[in-house]
Amino acid sequence: MSQNNNGQSSTFSRRDFLKTTTGLAIAGASSVLLSGTAQAKEVKSGWKHLNGHHSDQKFWKEVSKEFILDKKTTYMNIGTTGSMPRSVLNSYNDNNHIVAGNPWDMQDKFGDWPHTTEMTDAISAGFGADNDEIVLSRNTTDGMVSILNGLNFAEGDVILTTHHEHVAAISPLTLVAQRYGVEVVYLEIPVFTGSEEISAQDFVDVFADAINQYQGRVRLITFSHITYKTGTRLPAKAICALAAENEILTLIDGAHTIGMIDVDFHDLGCDFFAGSGHKWQCGAGSTGILYVRRSSQEQLAWFINSSLGHLDSFPVQWKLQYKGNDNFPALQALTDSCEMWDSIGRDKIQEHALDLSAQCKDLLTDNAAFPFGQLYAPNIRELSSGITSFNPFDDKTNLVVLNEFRDRLREETGYIIRSTDFKVNVNDLLDTHALRISTHLFHTEEDVTGLVKAMVNIYQTM
Repeated sequence: MSQNNNGQSSTFSRRDFLKTTTGLAIAGASSVLLSGTAQAKEVKSGWKHLNGHHSDQKFWKEVSKEFILDKKTTYMNIGTTGSMPRSVLNSYNDNNHIVAGNPWDMQDKFGDWPHTTEMTDAISAGFGADNDEIVLSRNTTDGMVSILNGLNFAEGDVILTTHHEHVAAISPLTLVAQRYGVEVVYLEIPVFTGSEEISAQDFVDVFADAINQYQGRVRLITFSHITYKTGTRLPAKAICALAAENEILTLIDGAHTIGMIDVDFHDLGCDFFAGSGHKWQCGAGSTGILYVRRSSQEQLAWFINSSLGHLDSFPVQWKLQYKGNDNFPALQALTDSCEMWDSIGRDKIQEHALDLSAQCKDLLTDNAAFPFGQLYAPNIRELSSGITSFNPFDDKTNLVVLNEFRDRLREETGYIIRSTDFKVNVNDLLDTHALRISTHLFHTEEDVTGLVKAMVNIYQTM
């Protein structure tokens, strides 16, 4: 998703530059690590280009040195929260000192009020967006709530979503239904269980059938680009195109997209996109990315989480952004991390994460030690993500045993993953449970093989 089809020449050229050999040049072993902001600038601009290919394991080992993760563990739970790179962390600490020492003007560190426009200017091209379409939010939930409570609905309107959504969507959707009399329909999307093949078109067909069923009533489609439950990546561009054909707005929960997938918002074609800054983007906590397409900004009638919502003279970006005093060091840390990802190459990070995820899926499913093992996301590139969901046990509903396995894996081998739960079919009485493994830019092939080996050892003792 690297092409911009909206004719924004300045954005397009800058984004393309980020993907050139020059733009991909990143800091290698010879980088001189400085302190604070200078260090962040040095790392972002001074990486040494090793061979330009996402499969170069030496390159990723150099990248991993930018993270201060506990060496006694192998952290593979980025889907819950990531880890700030060393240079970003140092700048974050320095900026907190600046704010503490000069709380009034902050040494003009973050630019003119509202102190975020230079940040969005710096990162918008990396997401295939215009500067005034990006808001630095507090997290995915903040973005989802701002949009869902900002739209005008009427009684009888229908919102289509899926049965694998996060509470960040479910909670505001429930309140919108109570407030307006909207009908929220939780569509059953395909879940891979190994018994049958699934394709991208299968997901599109689910939404197409529902649009036909509720003809003329569907006001919004909202769904997770990557489901946090299984790690399945939905064909977002095709779903957004279907929605546009039927004049339906789209809001995407991209909590697991930002920082993992090379997303181009203009090319994706969504109206709104809410993502996390602290997960795969490895920014500071309580940060996020909210995209509001310029042509869709007029759809927002309410600004419930704003200090400027009642003032027509301010642009929508500012209304969504300004909530009173903000954590500017945290937002700058997110910006610094985004710029580092841009310099590495978001396409390169995506392919590395997907390579490791495919390796993990292959090793787990081909291992004779797991005769009852089951993947819950297909090992198909276009439907895959950096998340692998897997249950090695016969009883897929037994959470107690699965959590014991997860905890022993951490305590005895140092591999940190988490468990997840979901319904394969929307009307299932019992939840299915799985282990959730996250592979990202600070991992290597050795990390994945080591994890599977450790899982085999624990499994054989249980």
